[in-house]
Parts: sequence; structure tokens; C-alpha cells
Amino acid sequence: MTPPEPAPDFRPTHVVPQEGLAAWEAPDVSRPTASLDPLLPVQLLSRRGEWGEIMCANGWSAWVDGRLLVAVPQPPPTAGGRAPGHSEDPRPQLERSAGALERYRRAVADLAAGRCDTESFHHAVRGLRAGVVLDGESVWLFDETAGRWMYGDGSRLATYAVVAGPGAPPGPQPPPAQAAPEGGAGVRPAAEAPGAAAERAEGQRGHAPTRIVDTPGSGGSD
Repeated sequence: MTPPEPAPDFRPTHVVPQEGLAAWEAPDVSRPTASLDPLLPVQLLSRRGEWGEIMCANGWSAWVDGRLLVAVPQPPPTAGGRAPGHSEDPRPQLERSAGALERYRRAVADLAAGRCDTESFHHAVRGLRAGVVLDGESVWLFDETAGRWMYGDGSRLATYAVVAGPGAPPGPQPPPAQAAPEGGAGVRPAAEAPGAAAERAEGQRGHAPTRIVDTPGSGGSD
């Protein structure tokens, strides 16, 4: 059997992760199609939120969870070319995580010092979500805007895991920080106790909270 001819304009930009990848005929979870093989080279044609439209070497196209595609290294941009995507730069996500942590720290300090009551504290932290794990040069960051965990080595970030499949409704966003009234510490925005807030936020998105599971070779029990 003669293998299909490659599409004339096929230039792989990504590969499928080693676990393979589910695919759909359209950006609609009710229209599944054949899954993609592990490490299959694909060309990313377009994005629509979390969805990515891909084309394979034989010209077959489908829609996948674009967050899970593994980017193929590309040459550095030439002078005047398009700058690298911000999703590969760890600094914006680090700044968002640090901002959320600082808002929570200030709210806890106000509560401990008696500058606000429990209800005000709950309001101040409502909607705050952050996740950071540091281990030497390795960092895992939770991207609350896209519902995914990112892994980085200090220079680039890549999707490590997603909280829900493509097309899931976005999670609740924290209220904007409020300026303190003149002459006082003021009450800063905030939410229920951290565990209750996380469970309530996950319930609003219609899926169970993210859980850490043992993977083969991780040292956990079978």
C-alpha cells in the first residue's frame, strides 16, 4: 500500500504528546473523530480559545486541545520579525502568581492585626487562585486564565496538565484590588477559606477539583 503523499504546504510546528491526543471534527466535544498517535508531527493552522486546528502530513485536519501540543523548536526570529509568544515566557505568569500571593498575604495580615473582620477577609480573597511549585531550576505554575499547569526551566514554559478539556467555561476571576482609604489600612478584596473557595470555584466550572496522582516511576503505590 502506497503511503499518502504529504500535503504540499505541510510544515510541522508541533508534535502530539507521548500519550496521544483526542481529536474532534470541529471545536465541539460532541463531534469526536480519530485520535492522534503519540509524537505525531502536526501543523497548527489556527487557534480558537483552548482549541487548536491542526493538519497532519497527509492533509487530514482536525481540532484538538491546543494547550497540550508540544511545540517544535523554531529558529530565532529575524530582525523585525514577530516576537516569541508570551505563553513561552515565564515572567508574566510569575508576576500574576506573585500578585495573587501578595494580595492574600496582605489580607491575612489585616485579619491578624484586627484591621478587618472575617467577613471582610472572605470578600478580600474571593476568587484568588494561584499555584507555584519551585524545585531548583524547575517551576510549576498554575495559569488560572487557561485552566492549566505550566512547567518551566527558567527560560520557557510549556503546558504540563490541564484542569478540564477544551470548551469548558472559564473559572471565576478575582475582583480587582481596591485602594486603601486615606489614612488607614483599609479592607482589600478577598473569599471564603482557601479550601472552600477552591471547591466552590471548581463546582462552578462543572468538574471535580484537580488531584495529584501517582504516575509510573514516581515512587507511588500502584
